[in-house]
Parts: sequence; structure tokens; C-alpha cells
Amino acid sequence: MEEKLHSFLQSGLLERYLVGDTSIAENLEVEHLIEAHPEINDEYQKLQKNLEIVAKANAVEAPLGVLNKVLLTTKEETKIIHISKNKTSWYSIAASIAAVAFGAISLYFYQENKALNNENNVVVDEIFDLRDDINKNNSKLDALAIQLQKLNNPDAKKYVLRGNARARDLETVAYINPVEKTSMIDVVSLPKLPKNQYYQIRAELEDKMVSLGMLEDYQRSLKPIPYFEDALALSIAIKNKNDDNPLEEQEVAEISLKDK
Repeated sequence: MEEKLHSFLQSGLLERYLVGDTSIAENLEVEHLIEAHPEINDEYQKLQKNLEIVAKANAVEAPLGVLNKVLLTTKEETKIIHISKNKTSWYSIAASIAAVAFGAISLYFYQENKALNNENNVVVDEIFDLRDDINKNNSKLDALAIQLQKLNNPDAKKYVLRGNARARDLETVAYINPVEKTSMIDVVSLPKLPKNQYYQIRAELEDKMVSLGMLEDYQRSLKPIPYFEDALALSIAIKNKNDDNPLEEQEVAEISLKDK
């Protein structure tokens, strides 16, 4: 018999019964043993006291609203198993304290988890922004590398256009590669004009002048311009926005393409 009682105490069934983790059949078995054997009853009383100590030690002060809701729910839903007046009282107290502690701890971890999720979302957004910036910078670096490769190409020829007395501070550099048939322009400095005027870069062919587009301050960025294989010279002229035929005296820079 003593071996059977020892086996019962080692099984953990009494602890599970104390926290309500047993079936109806197991409840009947435990209650019978508690009533029939003083040593089982003593162990049960000891476990009740230990549960109370543990529950109090782990109790967390919960917000007033949460505490009231937990106590109300516990009062309405907790079912008390009547063994004896002493047993029921300690079990109810321990269960109530455990329920309050569980509710408070659950609320705490919920709030911590929510805050952590928010922080994670911020970090993820920052990572995506950083990746986007890196991709943009890589694209710029790739474009710059291509431009430098074109400039370092031994077939590329460099032409510097400087302004005349009409635009003394004007300086523009053209890079023309007759092998690859490409042209690029670098605006070094460009004097400001009235709002109704602009700079036009042109290619001089044997029998006509061809516009290569509006010349703007590109902030020292290389920009492609149309390539003309038979071009004799490049020139820059000041043009009125409502005039398609700039006068000769409006030309402010010119360079021959046949000198090199």
C-alpha cells in the first residue's frame, strides 16, 4: 500500500489536480485518496500553501480596468469543487490570485509584443528605404562609370567651347567619338539669361545649321547630344523663345570639329 501511495505522489497527479488539469475520473481518484489517507491530505495542504506563495510572488499589479474585468470573470466562471471548507477556501484564493497574475502578465506581454512589432515595422521600412537609396546610388555610379569609360576612350575627342564678349563666363566641353558615333556635352559654366531667351547648341553642316537642343545648366553632368558625322563645327547661340532664326551676332561660342 505504501508503494502505491508513493507512486501516486510521484506521478504528479496531485499537482495537476490542484491547478485543475485533471479529468473527472482523476478528480474522483484524487479526492478519494485525500479523504482516505492522511499523508496524501498533508501533501495536498502543503501544495496549496506552496501554490499560494508562488502565486503571490509572481503577481503583477495590473491596470485597474483589467483587474476588475479579471476578478469579475473569475467570480462568474470559476467552479469550486467542494472537498472541505478549508480546502475550498485555499483553492479559490490561489486560483483567483493565479487568474489575476495571468491576466496582468498576459496584458504586459501583449503590450510588449505590440511595441516590438511596431519597432520591427520601423526597422523594416528603414531597411527598404536604405536598399532603395543604395540601388539609386549604384545606378548613378554605374552611369558615371559608363560616362568615364566613354571619356577615357582613346577615340573620344574633346572640344572646349568658350564664350565671346557677349558671354565671357560661358564654358562648355563637348566629347565626340567618331568611332562609336556618340556625342556628350559638359556645361562647366553658363551665364544667366532673361526669361525670354535661352542658349541653343548647334551643329554646322556643309549647307545648314542643325539644332542639337537647348543648352542648360546640368550641374556638371554629362548629357548626350545628337551626333552628326558630317558636322564641321559646333556653336552656341542666344535665341529668343519666340524667334526660330537667331541672328549672327547672337552667336556666343564656336569651335571647329576638323582641327583634330
